[in-house]
Amino acid sequence: MKPPVAVVGSGIAGLFCALRLAEQGRDVLVLTKRNIEDSSTNWAQGGIAAILDRTEKGAIEAHVQDTLTAGDGACDEEVVRSIVLEAGERIRDLLELGVRFQENGDGDWHLVKEGGHSARRILHAKDATGREIERALVAATEAHPRITVESDAVVIDLIRRVHPRPEEGVAGVWVQREGENAVRTVQTSAVVLATGGAGQLWEPTTNPAVSTGDGLAMAHRFGAAVRDLAYVQFHPTTVAHPQRTLLITEALRGEGAVLLDDEGLEAWQNKGGDPAPFSFTLDASPLGSLATRDIVARAIDARLKRSGRPHVWLVTAHLDAATLQERFPYVQSMLDDLGLTLGEDHLPVRPAAHYTVGGVHVDTDGRAIGTQGEALPGLYAIGEVASTGMHGANRLASNSLLEAVVFAKRAADAILAAPDTHDPEHVPAWRADGLSLLEEHGALAHDLHTLRSTMGREVGIQRRQRRLARARRRLDLLEDEVEATWQRCKPTRDLVELRNMVLVGRLVVDDAMSRTENRGLHYNADLE
Repeated sequence: MKPPVAVVGSGIAGLFCALRLAEQGRDVLVLTKRNIEDSSTNWAQGGIAAILDRTEKGAIEAHVQDTLTAGDGACDEEVVRSIVLEAGERIRDLLELGVRFQENGDGDWHLVKEGGHSARRILHAKDATGREIERALVAATEAHPRITVESDAVVIDLIRRVHPRPEEGVAGVWVQREGENAVRTVQTSAVVLATGGAGQLWEPTTNPAVSTGDGLAMAHRFGAAVRDLAYVQFHPTTVAHPQRTLLITEALRGEGAVLLDDEGLEAWQNKGGDPAPFSFTLDASPLGSLATRDIVARAIDARLKRSGRPHVWLVTAHLDAATLQERFPYVQSMLDDLGLTLGEDHLPVRPAAHYTVGGVHVDTDGRAIGTQGEALPGLYAIGEVASTGMHGANRLASNSLLEAVVFAKRAADAILAAPDTHDPEHVPAWRADGLSLLEEHGALAHDLHTLRSTMGREVGIQRRQRRLARARRRLDLLEDEVEATWQRCKPTRDLVELRNMVLVGRLVVDDAMSRTENRGLHYNADLE
């Protein structure tokens, strides 16, 4: 009997791929670190950018050009065009799975605009699009008899095939259930990494707790090429709060919200009218508050460093409060806890780590590429963990969900079309002899704090070579400490995640230090 395809991760990419495989008769095992709903998809407020009709050539070309512009010359144009052209088909797939996007009163889709977009082309479910997509995909997944979902399952590493030649690809994964000491060996016919990004490397971050770079680290250890990890997107607008990071969707700026510093706020309040001309973001781009995320986040960061203030202001008091609260109910519900109201109060905002633009190098079907340029049989990466060439040096808002669903379908089709080379073999068990239980977790917590504070201070929105070098030295020390613990102790979720995060942090720093020009999300002041 052919072993199942293992899908690691339960966001839009992983679940869409699992459903496509199952519908074509393949058995699928979905492995997720927490509950099936715990993913970055579930947190996505904005929407999914898509031109639904292939005949709208002007609209398609505009979407392509906006993506290329945001990517700052680093996108693969052929990949961008193919994804934009495929968008309508994948949106129809989502609709068939029960996703409910917002409509106008006349029955057409209600489209919104975000930073970097030249037109309204983003489908949404008010300001909880990710949650709506995840709801539909989870329901379909749980109802499908060929899909088995294992929650609280930590995938420790990929298992390399040993028969007949090690280079033939993936044989399976080692999995540990939460609260258990034993590590299970799972044989698979293919592995799809859909593990999301590595936002937990920074503080603050908009990412869920599960975004610890696991897929990136596993793929790198296996021999897959990773690229463009210096391109880390910081979302410009999260509420500045000491205990919580509350994302404020870019669509709010698309509806007219404006970023002001203290001086701009005072000047606008004295004069009245449209606040847009008073925005400090105009110094960085004529698009002001609706410039791409890299430009806006960098402008905010520079202003905060110059002023020493903890935040700038997102102003909505010039807009209709009732309309905003009806359009953004999820944002308003979060603000209720802080005593803030859209259309009335100025929101204190700051940037936070949001999206890992780089990732595992994949081909146009999501196959992982090795460091020598060869495809690694049986290993696929989709969603945020993958680097497809779509985003270049900076992801255009609301392109990530589109890329995820397109490549999820492509990866599933590639797996279905792959020749059946399954040959039952001995898959090695996890090495457990001589390992002791990890008794002191305090050291891990301290190391994690050191890692996150180092990445936040030295590898943030604006960088310098000496600060990157200092981060590299600290990460070397952390890696030595974590590896010593790894060699003597049985794995736990905390240890697995910290080991992965330290490795990915080092890869980010190495990529940043190797760059000789500023582009997109990578800005090194020493290169000016």
